Amino acid sequence: MSRLDILKASLEKKQAKFNRKLNEYFSDVKSANGQPLNDKRNGYSTMKRWDRQNDTLSKIQKEIEKTQTAIEREESRIRCIDRNRSSMPEEIQTLINDGTLKQWGRYPHIMFVEGVDKARIIWDDRKKVVMHKFVSSITDTEQRRKFARVYNLLNASINEETGKQGKK
Repeated sequence: MSRLDILKASLEKKQAKFNRKLNEYFSDVKSANGQPLNDKRNGYSTMKRWDRQNDTLSKIQKEIEKTQTAIEREESRIRCIDRNRSSMPEEIQTLINDGTLKQWGRYPHIMFVEGVDKARIIWDDRKKVVMHKFVSSITDTEQRRKFARVYNLLNASINEETGKQGKK
C-alpha cells in the first residue's frame, strides 16, 4: 500500500468521524429544544457541552485540512518523480517499470537495485551519464554480482553511446 493510499484512507476515516460528530452535535442541540437553556441548573452545563462538541469538530476539521495538504504534497512528489523518470533513457525506464530499479522519492535521479543494500545508480541528466556510488559498501558477493550486472548493462547501453565512462 503506497503512502498516497494510506493518506486517502486516513482522510476518509477523518471525514466519516467528522460527519458522525456533526450529526451527534445537531441531534443533541435539537433534543434540547431550548428547554435546558431556560433551566437555571442545567443551562450552563448544556452550553459547556455544546462548546466541547464544537471544539472537537474544529480539531477534526484541522486534521482533515492537514491530511488534504499531505495528499497534495504526496501527489506533487509523485508528479516530480514521473517527470524525472520521463527525462531518463528508455533503458532506465524499462528497469524501473519491471521493478529491477527503484527510484528514490527524495532524489528521483538516484535509483537502488532491488535486493542490494546501500549501493546506488545515479543518472546525471546534464552529462547524460550513469554513475554508481557506495559500491564498496556491498559485502555480500551475490548482491555485488547483481548490482554489477544491472550497472554494467546500463553503462554499456547508455554511456557508450556518448563515449563517457561513469564512476563516482
